[in-house]
Amino acid sequence: MGQELGITASKERNPSEWYTQVVQKAGLADYAPVKGCMVIKPYGMKIWNSIKKDFNEKIRASGVEDAYFPLFIPETYLEKEEDIVEGFDPEVAWVTHGGDKELEERLAVRPTSESMIAPFMSKWVRSHRDLPLRLNQWANVVRWEATDTRPFLRTREFLWQEGHTAHESEDEADEETLLRLEQYQEVIEDHLAIPSVLGYKPEHDKFPGAKYTTTIETLMPDGKSIQSGTSHQLGQHFAEAFDITFEDENSEQSTCWTTSWGLSTRTVGALIMAHGDDNGLRLPPKVAPIQIVIVPIYQEENKEEVLEYSERLAEQVRRAKGCGCKTDIRVELDDRDHRSPGYKFNEWELKGVPLRIEVGPNEVEDDAVTTVRRDNGDKEMGVDRKKFLRNVEQILEKIQNSMYSELEEYLKENIREASSKEEILGTIGKNRGYVKTRWCGKEECEAEIKDQVSAEIVVLPFREDSKPETIQAYDEQIGGECSICSEDAERWAYFAKNY
Repeated sequence: MGQELGITASKERNPSEWYTQVVQKAGLADYAPVKGCMVIKPYGMKIWNSIKKDFNEKIRASGVEDAYFPLFIPETYLEKEEDIVEGFDPEVAWVTHGGDKELEERLAVRPTSESMIAPFMSKWVRSHRDLPLRLNQWANVVRWEATDTRPFLRTREFLWQEGHTAHESEDEADEETLLRLEQYQEVIEDHLAIPSVLGYKPEHDKFPGAKYTTTIETLMPDGKSIQSGTSHQLGQHFAEAFDITFEDENSEQSTCWTTSWGLSTRTVGALIMAHGDDNGLRLPPKVAPIQIVIVPIYQEENKEEVLEYSERLAEQVRRAKGCGCKTDIRVELDDRDHRSPGYKFNEWELKGVPLRIEVGPNEVEDDAVTTVRRDNGDKEMGVDRKKFLRNVEQILEKIQNSMYSELEEYLKENIREASSKEEILGTIGKNRGYVKTRWCGKEECEAEIKDQVSAEIVVLPFREDSKPETIQAYDEQIGGECSICSEDAERWAYFAKNY
């Protein structure tokens, strides 16, 4: 390929070029022949599969079952729900021919599956005994983005999960909506070590046809926000359009309440942006495909003993379970003969491996290891091997927690309040991050800010002092005036530039 191994662009000065280099040089993805599409390489798929596994375990525990629905959606299905048609029409890719024959009806390439899944829910739900119905599919989606595309962050085809549920009551649908959002938060914060802000989307920015949309937002080091997952309470809108009804306990026909929720490969993009540095990826141990790499350093006269020690160490590290670890540690022994230790150090830094172990003749003689942390570069020489094996899980946990704390501090420092339009514009223009302000709820007020500084309301935050079990508990009554029009304020709003 002739491609330089190291990253040559600065994340601070040229984040776009930096991001592109990391995605390609760390072996995460490549560009596809169709503009706006990507090829996900094995290393990138391992990261995505780790996210899938973590979320799958959570939803399985609450009764969600996997299903699969067709990629192609008949136009008449989409037209049953006019909000879906209006909301997604600019992004829908259409199939008009099969071979050389024109189809009798256009087929939409799945932009989202409410219009495909709802008719089957209508068939499968007959009685209150069939509820709740909780389905999930892992699939690909096509949205023909006309804006600037970037691997993982914004592509015309991407991978995701979409959950679809039907319930007897509004309260149950509310609880479902928040449960999934909280599970997204656990994935993003606990697994990916990225702090988040939870809240609603504004009424004009909710999912088409939804009663309301909740979102998890993550702040990137360049000051932009990434929507890392959404959960929608769809009300009875879709159920009425597709006749999803059931016979209740009184033998009367009732209409279901439905939800949908989704998390996509955009989370991989957020992971890259949030933690990466000028040397490449920095991966939290929980999501890293390789948690520890062992690099033997030897000359010809001590090669055999160094490699033997390294091989035994790799097996010992792999099985060094502690702190409730359920699986073997993911360890790689890099014993390639044709690469120098320096080359290996740079390559594994680029790939973001959380912990590097160096083994040379001195370590063999002293029954020790030298460790180097990827998150902060700390190097510790001559660590007793047995002591290291006892503490290896705690070391990985410290790295995970340290990476989260680093971004948590950044988030706190980059939420600034503003009490006037001038303050909002000035704060966004001079600083990174979120601007918290009072808002009346009118789209026109948001548009005034958006037109001048290309920032919009990314989230209406939930209360910060509680973690409620129902949606009502998130509502926060605020006093004061809208910072833009001076009318009575309804909600706090976070303005930001976003991906």
